Amino acid sequence: MRELELYAGRLIINKFTACEPALIITNWSLDRFESLEVPIASREGSWQFAEDYVGEDFVIAAARARADELGISCVSQGAGAALRFLAASVQARNVVEIGTGTGVSGLWLLRGMTSDGILTSIDIEGEHLRQAREAFAEDGIRPNRTRLITGRALDVMPRLADGAYDLVLIDGTPDEYLHCLEQAIRLVRTRGVIVFASAFGNDLVPDPAQRDPETIERRALVEAIRDDERLVAVLLPVGDGLLAAIVS
Repeated sequence: MRELELYAGRLIINKFTACEPALIITNWSLDRFESLEVPIASREGSWQFAEDYVGEDFVIAAARARADELGISCVSQGAGAALRFLAASVQARNVVEIGTGTGVSGLWLLRGMTSDGILTSIDIEGEHLRQAREAFAEDGIRPNRTRLITGRALDVMPRLADGAYDLVLIDGTPDEYLHCLEQAIRLVRTRGVIVFASAFGNDLVPDPAQRDPETIERRALVEAIRDDERLVAVLLPVGDGLLAAIVS
């Protein structure tokens, strides 16, 4: 229980810790002091509930286990569910993924795409692509629904067609993010979606005291997408953060 003090239309929150959720009260018109006691849910518990809300089956769990064995980071369960949702929301038929890993994010995307949708996935490591190909086969995905390309993102993306894609997911090297953003804007159709994974950078991006090069690059990306008039942006607090934008 926490005490909330309402005075002269202002909300004064006492005894809160940083991990507890903000509370917004609107349309109050008070000319006297009132004291309320309300239960405050655990933000950490709520986030975990959201992460676990859509479960993973054996195929995705196995791909995630292979990623752990190889030391490859991949999107969380909640972030994967969000990717599936975004792909389904735009009825994605053509998707580009930068950073294939062992296929975890690709599996989530394919499950949100149309039944004839094609995923183009780019990774610099051939072994990652091999692992992803196995995961897609285990999930019963037809080979003609995936196009796996070995190479650097900024070498491959310029060869892809303008405005031909419904969604682009980028989970690559932070020092290439701003260049990848411009390529993604070119690739995505009007009202298509661009998504950057790991936007929080292991929770370092929100902390202004963190000034390492990767965190600075991620922070610059967050600001660039927010301020770009071509984009409608949202920063989703799932997994390590999904930074998404609609191209207007």
